[in-house]
Amino acid sequence: TRHVAQRVEDQGRAAAAERPVTSVPELSLTAVKLSHDSTGAQHLHLAREDRNNLFSVQFRTAPADSRGAPHVLEHTVLCGSQRYPCRDPFFKMLNRSLSTFMNAFTASDYTLYPFSTQNPKDFQNLLSVYLDAAFFPCLRELDFCQEGWRLEHEDPSDPQTPLVFKGVVFNEMKGAFTDHERIFSQHVQSRLLPDHTYSVVSGGDPLCIPDLTWEQLRQFHATHYHPSNARFFTYGNFPLEQHLKQIHEEALSKFQRIKPCTAVPAQKPWDKPREFQVTCAPDSLAAGSSEQATISVSFLLPDITDTFEAFTLNLLSSLLISGPNSPFYKALIESGLGTDFSPDVGYNGCTREAYFSVGLQGIAEKDIQTVRDLVDRTLDDIIEKGFEDDRIEALLHKIEIQMKHQSVSFGLALTSYIASCWNHDGDPVELLKLGSQVARFRKCLEENPKFLQEKVKQYFKNNQHKLTLSMKPDDKYSEKQMQLETEKLKQKVNSLSPEDKQQIYEKGLELQAQQSQPQDVSCLPALKVSDIEPRIPFTEVEVALAAGDTPVQYCTQPTNGVIYFRAFSSLNTLPEELRPYVPLFCNVLTNPCFEEEEHFRVLVKMTAQELSNGVPDAGHLYASIRAGRTLAPAGDLQETFGGMDQVRLMKSIAEMTDIKPILRKLPRIKKHLLNCDNFRCSVNATPQQMSQVENSVDSFLRTLSRSKKERKPVPSHVVEDPTFKPCPMKTHFLFPFPVNYVAECIRTAPYAAPAHASLKILARLMTAKFLHTEIREKGGAYGGGARLSYGGIFTLYSYRDPHSTETLQSFLKAIDWAKSGRFTQQDINEAKLSVFAAVDAPVAPSDKGLDCFLYGLSEEVKQAHREQLFAVRHEDLVDVSNRYLGAGRSTHGVALLGPDNASIAKDPSWVIR
Repeated sequence: TRHVAQRVEDQGRAAAAERPVTSVPELSLTAVKLSHDSTGAQHLHLAREDRNNLFSVQFRTAPADSRGAPHVLEHTVLCGSQRYPCRDPFFKMLNRSLSTFMNAFTASDYTLYPFSTQNPKDFQNLLSVYLDAAFFPCLRELDFCQEGWRLEHEDPSDPQTPLVFKGVVFNEMKGAFTDHERIFSQHVQSRLLPDHTYSVVSGGDPLCIPDLTWEQLRQFHATHYHPSNARFFTYGNFPLEQHLKQIHEEALSKFQRIKPCTAVPAQKPWDKPREFQVTCAPDSLAAGSSEQATISVSFLLPDITDTFEAFTLNLLSSLLISGPNSPFYKALIESGLGTDFSPDVGYNGCTREAYFSVGLQGIAEKDIQTVRDLVDRTLDDIIEKGFEDDRIEALLHKIEIQMKHQSVSFGLALTSYIASCWNHDGDPVELLKLGSQVARFRKCLEENPKFLQEKVKQYFKNNQHKLTLSMKPDDKYSEKQMQLETEKLKQKVNSLSPEDKQQIYEKGLELQAQQSQPQDVSCLPALKVSDIEPRIPFTEVEVALAAGDTPVQYCTQPTNGVIYFRAFSSLNTLPEELRPYVPLFCNVLTNPCFEEEEHFRVLVKMTAQELSNGVPDAGHLYASIRAGRTLAPAGDLQETFGGMDQVRLMKSIAEMTDIKPILRKLPRIKKHLLNCDNFRCSVNATPQQMSQVENSVDSFLRTLSRSKKERKPVPSHVVEDPTFKPCPMKTHFLFPFPVNYVAECIRTAPYAAPAHASLKILARLMTAKFLHTEIREKGGAYGGGARLSYGGIFTLYSYRDPHSTETLQSFLKAIDWAKSGRFTQQDINEAKLSVFAAVDAPVAPSDKGLDCFLYGLSEEVKQAHREQLFAVRHEDLVDVSNRYLGAGRSTHGVALLGPDNASIAKDPSWVIR
């Protein structure tokens, strides 16, 4: 790579390098830092022996208001560019590439566009599309209306229907602001850093988004999406020269240097602490309606570009809050005053100056002062007593293990890790040198045993820049938000002249026509099906018996010296009434000392709170699990373990005054699950470690109980129930959300059946060619599509969707579209590429052989399935659509999470929960 950097300079490709090449042995990579002569663009290349190569470009985008310009722009630049003028090249490329990742993110003060792929030609294709989208987007007015916001008739073709707000970002942010944790975190940031960009919502506040104009959006692009304000990042084993040449020719050579005015100034420190109170909607899933307040105390910390101080404070934060032995866990969580830490707890290094936050959620209002006192008292205790050496050592050991662990998306992890620091002109390479930071930290501690206590005193005890924020539920919150939106709408509509109204009607029809037009995507680069490897390299595994008769799968892999062990326990002997408590048992198993009643109560409250907080983010998954519940033997178990039933069960346990009966169930579960008769194990490790591992596994298994009887073979990988009969069911879970999550599941063919390959291609085809247009572009939902599970459950879903029953109609239309075969061979080839991108996604050494261990899928079965995927034809797709998806063909289940719905309430076929 030294030679690469040298050649780069020699070739005069307008890239000058200051201290260009640095080796980072702890992450097995070499860093090359460059800057572009004529524009000042920065480039960081991390060369590493990894086939999964990544590119990203980031721009510093610090908005001055909450209209959401950076977020709407992130969506709109992906809607067509000069070289690729077709609508939505970004989503179209998902089906013309073997990418392992493609997305875009809006943070508080930067926007990031990353992709990764293992194929060199694909890398060049995607780089072309990304560069053109970022630097030369069309930014058409209709795309702004579709992605950002617009006024449009409820039914665009009927001018008599009322005018309403529509738009993808508008609905996405309405959905985001139903999440209490999101609301609270946003307030912490904006109140602790009020002087500049962090006081506004970069994603856009739904009440401010309708003030953003198309002209303002174009202006924001011109001033922010310029090479002088850009940071390019490449990672992996593809040659750097090729990247630099392409970036220069396709983008940088067309610009001159400007002086971007995007820097975020430092926050002025306060001379005394501040306090604020805010409100949110009550949580219908939270345990205890009177105990729903949240409080946190936050402290402003130094600039994140001081990498060693940031490393130290991040580590200090983990010592303060991580794990049941940490001081704040003992003081706050074990006090029983609340259900879990407040949102955004710990060190936050995503803003120019970092901050630390700690507090509790799920508390009674009367306990707010008590929590504040506990925070102060805990800090005093730490300053006096410090931390145990073995906890510091354990944390450093954890960092060292993390450095050795090889994730498949390492490039993505690195670009995310350095983004904030680099965004404020910190040195990204210094940030990667974790080994030298650990060494320096150890040295500081050696020279001054009170090193950490002094930091606590300096940054927490004596820090006047301290914010106390409390949030309590207001029964009228959702109503007030709706009222504000209605007023905003009224204000917009009242200011319209008859000509304006006519124009809105015409624009609505124009947008509808554009969305329904067939797309010419021939301008986009694409891989061919022939570019896909016909065979997969086989993963060797061997199975041996340990401790007498327990099967263990051994898989030799280059794991960097880390050993990965997994155990699988069959539930077949477990009595039915204990099954709902298995997730709770697993939680207790990985948290020592929770057999004690008080510790157990704390864990139950935390689990209930976390499940409840997770619903707005994963509503489509909860809807999908419920819709599939009555379609397959395993459906009921999935609902019991991971569906709304589990969320509600944990809520009811958290509300129990006497928790002992639940606690008494755990040893009974343990007897069945931690039993050698029901066990099989898997190990991934290096060849040198295998004999040592075999002994350890053997010893471990001998500590478990076993029955005296002859061991029966551990049952197969499928839940079988010969008496099972699928039945249709429709469920509506009522939530005070302003958006819906809709799912419809259909029982089709499992993995081993020949039709499974055709259904898999069909799911991708329906998503890309029909559902994306119907549900996102026309319907304004944040997302939607179709997918197929190993067990053959075919799911149609939507996410953060302003519609409900209309979306179910769209699902029906999608099935009719599939049955009629209104798709081309090119469409099928694209769907195959997209499916193979997932099938051939990289697998980490720690996870090789898992398909065989978990699902019983041998390499031969996977190769046969691969060949079936290649062989899928037009007539096969029409055939499976008719055979499985048509009405009356297979059993359908439907579920919906969302607000009151008059038409569903009147329909007796729906169960309302």
